[in-house]
Amino acid sequence: MSRYVSAELRRLVAQRADYLCEYCLIAEADAFFGCEVDHIISEKHGGQTEAENLAYACVFCNRYKGSDIGSLDGQTGEYVRFYNPRVDVWGDHFALDGVEIRGLSGTGRVTVRLLQLNVGSRQLERRALAEVGRYPSAAALRRVRGGRA
Repeated sequence: MSRYVSAELRRLVAQRADYLCEYCLIAEADAFFGCEVDHIISEKHGGQTEAENLAYACVFCNRYKGSDIGSLDGQTGEYVRFYNPRVDVWGDHFALDGVEIRGLSGTGRVTVRLLQLNVGSRQLERRALAEVGRYPSAAALRRVRGGRA
């Protein structure tokens, strides 16, 4: 399949994600730069431009992830893959503690670290949204509790 993501495929990815970043759970409407389609397995690693390899990601999560597909877990020293929203359940790998996203598994820990989910500016953004009742959203809470969109 080509690298072009059609408007129809973009809509499917966004709707399936409930218009949330599938990594940090911020709503697209609340993300300053919005969200975009992310290749879970990058094209340079053989990932295809098809629905099962695409996620919805805020600009920051997508930029920090880049073409990476995994990293070393600081706890175990083992190489582990990143969180994959097509096969993983968010609540199995992460916990939301206020506005901090904690990794519960190796996959969660490397995703939190590499996507810099808890750097000051990202927590500040989530805290400001939490203060006005916009984070986590009802759709985000479903994922936190183990549901998928």
